[in-house]
Amino acid sequence: MTNELSDFVQAPNQGLHPEVYEIENNAMDRSGALFARLEDLAPWDGKDLLDLGCGTGYWLPKYLSDSGTVIGVEPDANLLQAARARSAHIQVHQGSAEHLPCADESLDVIHARFAYFFPSPKNDCSAGVAEALRVLRPGGSLLVIDNDQQHGEFASLLQSSPWAAAQGESNFTNAWWEDHGATRHEVMSSWKFDSVQDLASVLHIEFPTQLANEWIARHPHATQLSYGYVIYQIRKEATDAQ
Repeated sequence: MTNELSDFVQAPNQGLHPEVYEIENNAMDRSGALFARLEDLAPWDGKDLLDLGCGTGYWLPKYLSDSGTVIGVEPDANLLQAARARSAHIQVHQGSAEHLPCADESLDVIHARFAYFFPSPKNDCSAGVAEALRVLRPGGSLLVIDNDQQHGEFASLLQSSPWAAAQGESNFTNAWWEDHGATRHEVMSSWKFDSVQDLASVLHIEFPTQLANEWIARHPHATQLSYGYVIYQIRKEATDAQ
């Protein structure tokens, strides 16, 4: 399959290593701390939810409820088939943060998990925010899940990794979201893997080889590490006319 979106940039982790990224997703937030906070901030039971940058669709079935709809949007055409195979009750479309295949005011909740929203002096994400506000109903929320770059063992790895520079610097990122009217919420969770080998395979797609090997050498029997998240929430307010 080919990607037709002119502004598409393939994710180096999930896009190039979908099988390993499946292991990573399976290890992520097994305690449910992040998921519970997301649901507390913007409940989706009976609502219409969009998972933006859904990848292979790992999280899509977790959003299903007795009513409401779940939609996945993913720019990487090579991942769409796997996402669509997750459930017959979920719609999956090719699209991007700046080009959502959704009608105006048709959604209640949008989640963007490590997708598109990496603001930096060289990367303005305002177009994605504007598009999210277009498709959200009054009272709806955009929830962006990002890495906490200060707290947890994963944050220590990020601080040592040159690859993390593309995700933006935390002070700039926090200020950018504040300027766009977002509230900031921290959640501490963890990665928990089924084996030492699984953890090692994931570290090697997320970090440079030398950094990953150094961490593994210091923690030869580790199957988990603490992992902090930051959630940025923008809520679409109702106008006087509404």
